Amino acid sequence: MRIGSRPSSGFLSWTIEKRLDAPRRLQFAIPAFSLVAALVTGAVFLALMGVSPFEAYSAMFRAAFGDGYGISETLVKAIPLSMAAIAVMLCFTMLVYNIGAEGQIFMGAIASAAVVRYFPVDNAPAMLLTMAAAAGIAGGVWAAMAGYLRARWNVNEIISTLMLNYIAIHLMDYFVYGPWRDPASLGFPMTAPFPDAARLPLLFGTRIHMGLFAAVFLAILFLVLIRYTRWGYEIRVLGENPKAAGFAGINYVRNVILVMFISGAIAGIAGMCEVSGLQGRLQHGFSAGYGFTAIIVAWLSRLNPIAILFVSVLIGALLVGGETLQIVMRLPLSSTLILQGLILFFVLGGEIFRTYRIRFRREDA
Repeated sequence: MRIGSRPSSGFLSWTIEKRLDAPRRLQFAIPAFSLVAALVTGAVFLALMGVSPFEAYSAMFRAAFGDGYGISETLVKAIPLSMAAIAVMLCFTMLVYNIGAEGQIFMGAIASAAVVRYFPVDNAPAMLLTMAAAAGIAGGVWAAMAGYLRARWNVNEIISTLMLNYIAIHLMDYFVYGPWRDPASLGFPMTAPFPDAARLPLLFGTRIHMGLFAAVFLAILFLVLIRYTRWGYEIRVLGENPKAAGFAGINYVRNVILVMFISGAIAGIAGMCEVSGLQGRLQHGFSAGYGFTAIIVAWLSRLNPIAILFVSVLIGALLVGGETLQIVMRLPLSSTLILQGLILFFVLGGEIFRTYRIRFRREDA
């Protein structure tokens, strides 16, 4: 289908046409090309700052994968990224845009800290399961509120989930600056350290925690659910054609609320894993914007749960490398954020070529 054309100089013209069926090779080639284009553009940006792009990217790679410590730190950052990306991926699949994973992470962390503070037990499995359940419920309810507004009154979920982020972040600040602040913290905004029963076990003598297995399990679980179950089929149909789904008897309101709840629950559990496995307490700024970065991960992964695991490692490496740029090359934190933004920009822009093709024709004089 021709949607636009423009004659060029001479007798050559171009036309943009919608693809009837995108070749499978484009599913992999376009994200790869988008990533390369983003890195090339980032290299230009680094050069303008007076930094050698080759040296900068080499330093980032060595920091992320050059030794065991770098690899472990990359995986530590990939754990919350992958879980949050799976959360938003589930919503994006049915064209419901949950931009609130960051707030849901915070709500999960708050609920986990509340369990530690008010319902402590000495049994580690019971304690961790209670924390995970509380985090899942808190994050799920936080997201389901926006889902209900979208499903019942068509309130824009992008705005509502985005605003709920800031409420959750400031709610967490209220607790760590106020009633939950540790008297022994010398005034720093943080709770008392979690007891050993509330800490996720660490792996291989590194900072990698058991959340790694949770991320892998969730990726496999939702790959199966989305591709091979009736519920997953309903979600995909709702994303492709909501009107046809309604005619087929698929309940739109119920599925939107349910998907948002599950999405928020996964993000909430990611928050629990972060404070229980890594931080050991609830403190200001415990999340490095994982809920927002997860959007990049989900789109770069083409909403594929297994691909999310690998892309999360890639973005985790970018975050670790970005810290190296700050320390070694004294570049500001914004340089890493710009690289992330470039990746998202090119990935979303690349979607045009997956949906449309450009044809050149030579016209008669």
